[in-house]
Amino acid sequence: MSADRRILILGTGSIAHRHAEHFAAIPGCRLAAAVDTNEARAKAFAERHAIPQAFGSLEAAIAWGAFDAAVNSTPDGAHRATTLQLIAAGKPVFCEKPLALSHADALEMTEAAERAGLVNMVNLTYRNAHAVQMARRMVEEGRIGEIRHFEASYLQSWLTARHWGDWRTDERWLWRLSSGHGSKGVLGDIGIHILDFVCFGMGLDVAALQARMKTFPKVEGDVIGPYVLDVNDSVVITVEMGNGALGTIGMSRYATGKLNDLNLAIYGETGALRIWANHADSRLEACLGRDIETQTWVKVECPATPRNEHRFAAALATGRNGQPDFRHAAALQKLLDFCFVSDRERRMLPVE
Repeated sequence: MSADRRILILGTGSIAHRHAEHFAAIPGCRLAAAVDTNEARAKAFAERHAIPQAFGSLEAAIAWGAFDAAVNSTPDGAHRATTLQLIAAGKPVFCEKPLALSHADALEMTEAAERAGLVNMVNLTYRNAHAVQMARRMVEEGRIGEIRHFEASYLQSWLTARHWGDWRTDERWLWRLSSGHGSKGVLGDIGIHILDFVCFGMGLDVAALQARMKTFPKVEGDVIGPYVLDVNDSVVITVEMGNGALGTIGMSRYATGKLNDLNLAIYGETGALRIWANHADSRLEACLGRDIETQTWVKVECPATPRNEHRFAAALATGRNGQPDFRHAAALQKLLDFCFVSDRERRMLPVE
């Protein structure tokens, strides 16, 4: 590997711009190439970010080969095939979430990366939130005692407001409403984030879950051009954690008045924590010690935490895999798969 780790950006949609900006700012990393099935778009992206090479196919980029690692920011349905190509070429991968559209596919990708001995990570964005990292440390230190209950939600409103554009005319949002275009609905889009937020924040795994999903009518016939609007819009999950704690996890694109809000309240025997986060900021409050008698909540100062891009760069530099990795993302995908089964069968499922 060269002194500067040469980064290829695969897929040049909206999230790719953020990755390009962050990796370009990391010492020891250099943007080497951009790839998109739309070659004109790849060239425009490369020009915008001062990237020297642009390709219209991953095959062409791999044949060129002058890169050390890849950021996979393709649509969800393309993650498996493109990541397996990169692994076969011996390239470490930083993949957007979800890792794949099913647990079986995610596990195949995980095992391929591990057999090859390659660094592999997934961009579960809200690991970047200072508050959830601090909360995890406080839980591990025993500051709130044994966790008994929790409440969590991830709320957006882009189906009722136009702050990110009009979903009726913008393909960036229309594909997220159509299973035929690779979407698993709000569950696949943001459910993976809130499940990770819950499990990481509490340091616990899910033991059993029951999910209820709802798809609401949006336009006449629920079809816009080639997009059939058939995926879930709101989901509520009842969860039992490995230590017996119970809680609920909700997510929706119909949360009018909410832009992009994650919330997690963790209730322990000797204290409690409340976390709020969005894509840019986070906040942590605690009710500890004598304050539990008066239900007083105090803001907790949270030190800055490295972004996932920096963790990936550090993993490339050391050769030691970072977190969250493919195996963790595959475990989350298993939970998502179980949610679909639970909703269909209308029952609580043990997570085995």
